[in-house]
Amino acid sequence: MGILVDSETRAIVQGITGVQGSSHAKLMLEYGTRIVAGTSPGKGGVSVHGVPVYDTVQEALKMHKANAAIVFVPAPAAVDAALETLEGGIKTVVVITEHVPVKDAVQLMGYAKQVDAKIAGPNTPGVITPGKCKLGILPSHEFTAGKVGVVSRSGTLTYEIAAALTRAGVGQSTCLGVGGDPVTGLNFIDALEMFRNDPETEAVALVGEIGGNLEELTAEYIAKENYPKPVVAYVAGRTAPVGRRMGHAGAIVRGKTGTAKTKIEAFENAGVKVAEKPSDVAKLLSQRLRKDQFS
Repeated sequence: MGILVDSETRAIVQGITGVQGSSHAKLMLEYGTRIVAGTSPGKGGVSVHGVPVYDTVQEALKMHKANAAIVFVPAPAAVDAALETLEGGIKTVVVITEHVPVKDAVQLMGYAKQVDAKIAGPNTPGVITPGKCKLGILPSHEFTAGKVGVVSRSGTLTYEIAAALTRAGVGQSTCLGVGGDPVTGLNFIDALEMFRNDPETEAVALVGEIGGNLEELTAEYIAKENYPKPVVAYVAGRTAPVGRRMGHAGAIVRGKTGTAKTKIEAFENAGVKVAEKPSDVAKLLSQRLRKDQFS
């Protein structure tokens, strides 16, 4: 089943005629993702990899039924593209674009909440339900179908941990990148709620990083809700200096907040096992799954 995307997903690729949009549309199609249309203002009437292109989402929806979209539009126009999709009634949008202005992201998330839509990103590698659908730029060969959900702030660590799980014989139900910007749509708690209700997910790997307090809030949620599925975490940035941005716009420690230490302590206090290295996540998850199976 998975979360967000599955074999029933029918997607529109916004910015499909651009270099990134075109190349990743091809890879998504090869994976089996059902891409029904693309958009690119002024280029309606052409096709890309056999996918018809329209000037607007509204025109595309007149001709095709779609329930998801992925945005490969430059930062100044990315939010307008996502808003156009939401106004068309599509409820799942993946925004790959990075460097989206914070004020624009705030506007997008406010509208998404009003219409009960789910936004992954901005600055996300996307989402994959292995063997069924990929909506993003994730390297599909690293993922295999299984029972562990993965949610991460880091694209690269999503791939690395999924690959380690695959090598350990632990498949994934869905892997979701929530995005590394200061303002994003879906967060860890949203993902945990969806995994909680997904019968295909038996455990969750959560990949955090320095900056903000999302991990601490998530630890509070896990403890308060007595979260019913095993969760293993990894927090990147243990040696990061204060005040310096480390990769993502949201990965910056200010004062004594947002450090790896505070996040790790919060998870441990909530009963979540925290891996010291990304490669340890698979080992800890395997142990938790075996423990639950025989307890």
